[in-house]
Amino acid sequence: MFSLAVRDHFMIAHGFRGEIFGAAQRLHGATYAVELEIRVARLDAHGLVADIGLLAKLLRETLDALNYRNLDDEAAFRGINTTTEFLAGEIWRRIRVGIVAGGLGPSPAPAFMRVRLDESPTAWAAHEAPLAP
Repeated sequence: MFSLAVRDHFMIAHGFRGEIFGAAQRLHGATYAVELEIRVARLDAHGLVADIGLLAKLLRETLDALNYRNLDDEAAFRGINTTTEFLAGEIWRRIRVGIVAGGLGPSPAPAFMRVRLDESPTAWAAHEAPLAP
């Protein structure tokens, strides 16, 4: 497998429901570093996994929909604890939609994708899965 990865970041506010979250039940902010990695079995005719600029643009556009938002106020997240793990999966799903819609241009669709969110230098969560339907 060959891989290509890009990084970016976004900032949100949210709170959690449930005693397990302790003080994080209160409204608080988070700045996430995000790594998006795609993998293919073979390079394209140009020797690429994909156009790195298009991959970075797809990540930025996905994060822009969440950036500087209080996720507790977003209808899509009502009743959901927007944990780091949940957000990794949500970003993965949204980027998959962008790839299926042609967001990587003429490159063949990647076989596999991984989204990792770093919530601190010592803690992170990720979601990874094949991209096939």
